Amino acid sequence: MVRGLSRSLLAFSFVALLLAHAHAAKRATDDPSPAPVLQRFLALDDPSPTQCRALRHLEARNDKFDMRAWMDVWTEIDASGFRYRIVAEEGSDYIRSHVFRETLEAERKMWATNAPNKASLTPANYIFEDRGAWADGLSRLLVKPRRKDILLIDGAIFLRPDDGELLRMEGELAKQPSFWARHVRIVRQFQRFAGIRMPIVLDASANILLFGQSSYHAVYEYETVNSARVGTPQLRAASR
Repeated sequence: MVRGLSRSLLAFSFVALLLAHAHAAKRATDDPSPAPVLQRFLALDDPSPTQCRALRHLEARNDKFDMRAWMDVWTEIDASGFRYRIVAEEGSDYIRSHVFRETLEAERKMWATNAPNKASLTPANYIFEDRGAWADGLSRLLVKPRRKDILLIDGAIFLRPDDGELLRMEGELAKQPSFWARHVRIVRQFQRFAGIRMPIVLDASANILLFGQSSYHAVYEYETVNSARVGTPQLRAASR
């Protein structure tokens, strides 16, 4: 049973990390006259990072069994792959070992194999439907996956109306990652650094069979992106 929880939590947190690197690509839509804000979004220059160094603060919890943990970890990506160094951690040994560390190792292996990005926000992967301005002034577009895939989201993206910049994406995974994890919901926020769109906040939650609701939260603070200094991250542990 515990093994099942491990697989479930690892599945949705790892998928969340994969999706956090999703990007839009310039590509024509099937609709001959797509919504203007979608046109602006698809036309944006959206290069992938070749190098970045960031401090991540990770949190996870399962209320039913009162399991909680956090971790501060430096991560670095460059031509040689993905590396990480844990600098502070506290809480459930199980979460720290089987959620945080296994997720970081899975991400390292993904970069090592140069896995293709199958989650790009393109018309090849999604059907877009403009729903107009949202309460916060952003343009809301529904995104419907063209196939059942754990790397795709059935939900919505929120764009800045004037230029089509992606600021947030949220929804449920298009495919259940395992028998144990149900209704896996992902919310990601983005910001550009040195011209590169990067994830800054990631939240994931899932209903784990027999274990109830579980959640995963990550905050990314960047020091460098493509060798440009963009910030001075501070350890969350120092303020505790």
